[in-house]
Amino acid sequence: MMTAATTDSHYTPSPEVISSQKEFETDRFGIFIHWGIYSMFARGEWYLNYGPKADEYAKAAKGFYPADFDASAWVSAIKDSGARYICFTTRHHDGFSMFHTAESDYNIVDATPFKRDVLKELSDECRRQDVKLHLYYSHIDWTRDDYPWGRTGRTTGKDSLKADWPHYYAFMNRQLRELLTNYGPIRAVWFDGWWDHDEDKTPFDWELPEQYRMIHELQPACMIGNNHHQTPFEGEDLQIFERDLPGENTAGLSGQAISRLPLETCNTMNGMWGYKIEDTDYKDTRTLIHYLVKTAGMGANLLLNIGPQPNGELPAAALERLKEMGKWMRENGETIYGTSAGPFPAQEWGTCTRKGSRLFVHLLTPKSTDIFLPAKLNIRKATVLADGSKVRFSKNDNGVTLHLDAIPDCIDHIIELEINQPVK
Repeated sequence: MMTAATTDSHYTPSPEVISSQKEFETDRFGIFIHWGIYSMFARGEWYLNYGPKADEYAKAAKGFYPADFDASAWVSAIKDSGARYICFTTRHHDGFSMFHTAESDYNIVDATPFKRDVLKELSDECRRQDVKLHLYYSHIDWTRDDYPWGRTGRTTGKDSLKADWPHYYAFMNRQLRELLTNYGPIRAVWFDGWWDHDEDKTPFDWELPEQYRMIHELQPACMIGNNHHQTPFEGEDLQIFERDLPGENTAGLSGQAISRLPLETCNTMNGMWGYKIEDTDYKDTRTLIHYLVKTAGMGANLLLNIGPQPNGELPAAALERLKEMGKWMRENGETIYGTSAGPFPAQEWGTCTRKGSRLFVHLLTPKSTDIFLPAKLNIRKATVLADGSKVRFSKNDNGVTLHLDAIPDCIDHIIELEINQPVK
């Protein structure tokens, strides 16, 4: 495990990064895109780890021609969902680069008949539609011999005797320099893979401080996040939780303490991150909206994943959910965007978000007409957000109880509270 001695203990976020952090926390909702040649196998993004040898897997690139890829359609659908940023996988663990890089021919322009830089098209479209762009980059590689063997990718045919960390590290940094030089403003770099060496007998030094400094020098406003499943290291600007809300650990990947950095939880619409043909068990819109609300109620962002099809289209089921979430966000987005965590933890009935002197009580699963809020609130006014109708309430020494006429039966019954003084 990396120790504090190997991190940059003198890191102070620049004013530009602090501005990005504030904007990021206002956004609250983003879309993750896991796309690569693994979509052709339709077995998910980890297929190479369980399937063929790397040289056979690489042959798929010669047939990768996503003729229906349309960056404008992608960004429009995502923006209409209410999401305000996109995180795109530039290079996953299989080592295939989804951008035009001079550092390896194993990329979408040089290795496929498609010959188009999809990242360039996506970044241009994000700027046109005012959607922020984050870039995912894997620290590990199941194809290159110079990447030192970790606990994954051991059956792909790599020669472990040819491991050369300095060579591989320099390769990664040159690619990161390309990404931060050729694709316009990037609001965040999203790293993955640190955990590949978390079981090494001798702690593995990823040399992150130097890499992080380079990123901040190339783009002073660019934030850094790392999906290492640890508390944040020095030089990082946001904290990531995988498949769990902050403070929860149902998936076994997010047991780390919650930091004071901006928080983001990433999760999937269905089961896998990358496209898997039989993975059709998509969460319904109600479940996805509830997850977004619960995330905002903890003062965190939701990064919701979609795995595009090999032809370049977003799956119809994903598009349907984006559209439905967008409708809800247009009506209720003020209770999500720019909010902070509520004054008390999530309750059995739902959660709460806050914006200044306004509290938004989100009744997701109410079982009673009496809703108890465990906080001492000096309430000036309580109304139903949807129609402005008044809500009765009473107070005691333990908190406030809202009195409803009936148990709501909707995705999220939101009650707005106007309060007179800071919440205790």
